[in-house]
Amino acid sequence: MQSITEYSDERYRGQVIELWKTVFGYEAPHNRLSLAIDKKLAVKDGLFFVALAQESVVGTIMAGYDGHRGWLYLVAVHSAYRKKGVGTALVRHAERALTERGCVKINLQIAGGNESVAAFYQLLGYAVEPRLSMGKKISQNIDAG
Repeated sequence: MQSITEYSDERYRGQVIELWKTVFGYEAPHNRLSLAIDKKLAVKDGLFFVALAQESVVGTIMAGYDGHRGWLYLVAVHSAYRKKGVGTALVRHAERALTERGCVKINLQIAGGNESVAAFYQLLGYAVEPRLSMGKKISQNIDAG
């Protein structure tokens, strides 16, 4: 890996979508990859990063901050770059960006069926917390695209 940089739609969109298709395989409309990018870019918070190797996207992380807590989303690493420090570097990069904004706690969720990734996050200092995660889709904000 050469570097971690802020996401640029013009330079990285296609590569990021291809990586996410491979890593996540999302099919639900609210998880449509282009929608996730468009919604994140609309926020203009500078918390979307890509890991590069020879100018190719090999990893991503999207972070969010509400003024108190931070969140990590869409942590993805190309299979050829796993277990080489790319995921750790991406998480640490996002943690620094959130810390600089005053974040006091960082949360993340792991999708059902992907629980094995918990060991990775535990090595980085994250712990399973007694929480019940709930969600509500707002269909009017999910276009048919």
